[in-house]
Amino acid sequence: MAQAGLDYTIEIPDQPCWSQKNSFSQRGKEARNQRPVVILLGWGGCKDKNLAKYSAIYHKRGYIVIRYTAPWHMVFFSESMGIPSLRVLAQKLLELLFDYEIEREPLLFHVFSNAGAMLYRYVLELLQTHGRFYHLRVVGVIFDSGPGDSNLVGALRALSVILEHRPALLRLLFLVAFALVAALFRILLAPLTGLFHTHFYDRLQNAGSCWPELYLYSRADVVVRARDVERMVEARLVQQVLVRSVDFVSSAHVSHLRDYPIYYASLCVDFVHSCVQC
Repeated sequence: MAQAGLDYTIEIPDQPCWSQKNSFSQRGKEARNQRPVVILLGWGGCKDKNLAKYSAIYHKRGYIVIRYTAPWHMVFFSESMGIPSLRVLAQKLLELLFDYEIEREPLLFHVFSNAGAMLYRYVLELLQTHGRFYHLRVVGVIFDSGPGDSNLVGALRALSVILEHRPALLRLLFLVAFALVAALFRILLAPLTGLFHTHFYDRLQNAGSCWPELYLYSRADVVVRARDVERMVEARLVQQVLVRSVDFVSSAHVSHLRDYPIYYASLCVDFVHSCVQC
């Protein structure tokens, strides 16, 4: 059965777009024809309608697409305090592949900003430690506007955007609370929690994965610094991972598709094609 408490969307070509309430006892079998599965991991506070613009790139080419965004409060508060609450969500997300009987298909991740990268970090750990997931055929990952290292100013800007429609006082309280939590963690808790919980950026730098990686970023991004992405690219090259990076120069955070729709889509499709053919 579908994973309870996971607000995801799945699109299977030539079939309706289903939610977790749909029945799919035979549909996974019908969909299996070695078609790539692309899992989109959204940025903090992103809506499904935003991710749908990205999934259209893949769905119209016959790929199976799963869209999911982790709750923003887990990203900004639980993870900031070293609480690995996203690990459970990562496991439920991977379980979907077995629920829909598409676990043998080539699998790619399209990861947005730090929120997506935090969740992807636990996916990597589960692929290495959870026996059921050992044989999933991951063939590549795309990072859009991330990952970024610890950057309180950028995180506050991202949280401010998420809360822009909340009352001003509530918005201010959330921002102050996050800043205090982040500062407290860095000063007092990090030496303790660091023994058990490695920062996601460091974990991704040293990940044991060997599939190709594509980084799409911009030096105009004020949320995730370009130098953080470039440092990640350098670290992955040292790990002998096949890496490509593209600097869009002028587009804002997670706005590369909006500003360069044809170029962005071609980069993604060409990358997926090359990964599946390997």
